[in-house]
Amino acid sequence: MGMRRYLAKRLVHSLFVVFFVATVVFAAVRSIPGDPARLMLGGDADPEALAALQAELGLNEPVYVQYFRWLGRILSGDLGDSIRTGQSVLELLIDVAEPTLSIAGLGMAIALVIAIPTGIISAVKRYEIEDYLSTLVAFFGISMPSFWIGIVLILVVGVNVEFLPTFGYTSIEEGVVPWLQSILLPSIAVGVPYGGILMRMMRSSMLEVLNQDYMRTARAKGLNSNLVLFKHGLQNALIPVVTLAGIFLAVVLGGVVAVEIVFGIRGLGRLLIGSINRRDFPVIQGTVIVISFAFVFMNLIVDVLYTMINPRITYGGGE
Repeated sequence: MGMRRYLAKRLVHSLFVVFFVATVVFAAVRSIPGDPARLMLGGDADPEALAALQAELGLNEPVYVQYFRWLGRILSGDLGDSIRTGQSVLELLIDVAEPTLSIAGLGMAIALVIAIPTGIISAVKRYEIEDYLSTLVAFFGISMPSFWIGIVLILVVGVNVEFLPTFGYTSIEEGVVPWLQSILLPSIAVGVPYGGILMRMMRSSMLEVLNQDYMRTARAKGLNSNLVLFKHGLQNALIPVVTLAGIFLAVVLGGVVAVEIVFGIRGLGRLLIGSINRRDFPVIQGTVIVISFAFVFMNLIVDVLYTMINPRITYGGGE
């Protein structure tokens, strides 16, 4: 009951956060220099044609009128239509969501596969060769931006390995294997930097846990060292890593634009950048709302994962 009450409060709080972000974005996009109607018609557009297009798009009305009309559509689940194409913003987002979600999901999985084992090894073998090698891997990932790793992968791997494409995206509907081949290199480019950061977090968290009294007591009782490490140590050390991974997954959704450009993939990031360049207000607003919703949703998921990783964590009515 306490968990349900806590999640209900968090959900209400999250809705207010999304509402605040949406309002700020609405104001921000209209402060960007440039008139969408003029960009569509050209700089030497006829004033009458320009005024007619502005009226058709609703851009000639006061900002507060535009805001309340837009807010009403949002509350009804309608993100509006693109100024440039007339297509539903929701349809546009659905079209580009699959590649971005695929790259972000696999990239985060790769980051965790790198971070958790190397972080544990680095902590257990502190100041030994394994620790130095793991730290070297982490610093390599942290210091190299995703787009640079993507370019290196194209030049080194893509050119020499024919079955790994370096341009474009294949939908999962066309087959799991072609889909996986098309996102593997972009996902590695996304996952390696975050893997380095998570590895350092995993190492620090594990070192802190290993020095706790209950860990020393468990070892003094003669319990199996692997049981002590993975049952008592890893269970607690994973909590801050899960928090950071959840935040990173939401960050990746909005931050893979450079990787999408390098690999020629039309995803959420490229849609957002293109919409900003075209002053396509509804698409910009809809995309940012989706990204902000991903942030708050991932925070809720992390809260649930806490109790799964460590059942002793509860959310009571007074917490």
